[in-house]
Amino acid sequence: MLEKIIKDHMENIPETMIILGSGIQDVTYELDKKKKVSYQELFAFKTDESIGHSGDLYMGFINKIPVLMLAGRRHYYEDVSDKDMRMMIQSFAKIGVKNIIITNACGSMNKDFRPGDIMVIEDHINMMGRNPLVGNNESSLGPRFVDMSEPYDIKFRKVIDQAASDLSIDIKHGVYVSYIGPSYETKAEIRAFKILGGDVVGMSTVPEVIIARHANMRVLGLSIITNMSTGISENKLSHEEVLEVGKITVKKLSKLLVSFLKEINK
Repeated sequence: MLEKIIKDHMENIPETMIILGSGIQDVTYELDKKKKVSYQELFAFKTDESIGHSGDLYMGFINKIPVLMLAGRRHYYEDVSDKDMRMMIQSFAKIGVKNIIITNACGSMNKDFRPGDIMVIEDHINMMGRNPLVGNNESSLGPRFVDMSEPYDIKFRKVIDQAASDLSIDIKHGVYVSYIGPSYETKAEIRAFKILGGDVVGMSTVPEVIIARHANMRVLGLSIITNMSTGISENKLSHEEVLEVGKITVKKLSKLLVSFLKEINK
């Protein structure tokens, strides 16, 4: 059904899909000939709309380039199984999507970063205690044991760096630490994550990257710094702050994504 719905609107399956993190849904305004379909209709599940996800697949074009945007994702803290975590991304991989841009809203442990900054993810540390590939291997998509030496595509990182330079947008680079949530991290946990080499921390992204790499999809990861982490910020953490900063940063992120898509589709 997924393939038919997309082809009915776009004729061909787009090569690229974008997952939009909390507060970043306004990127969908960049789409021409836009159509949306709910996850409930496609996959028989809903996302948590209270965290800034509408739970819709958006189909459309940017500079005549077909692209899919996913306004919402599964989180392990929603009591999601590994099989359910795999389902959405693997569904797109099976119909021919080759590239995935994964965005998220996160907290910074790096004092050189500030809310509103965008960070290119160079690597990650999985502190969730979960791996979405646990269970029966989907051998038609990829091997049982997946190489993760370069989970984030080197060429894609160079392209987004060049786009940022051309647009005079300051962009950061660093390591994303995934934390299962839904509680925010303690001061001691943040100190530990920093010692391990982390720059930012969030509750998503890493499971999606693992699933995408298993299916040999090329990955670009972009983190929106929405707050400073526990023990660095003097304020208590709130999701309202995450959503607000995400909305402010959308214009900058949109410009980067438009430029990136244009370059990889030359």
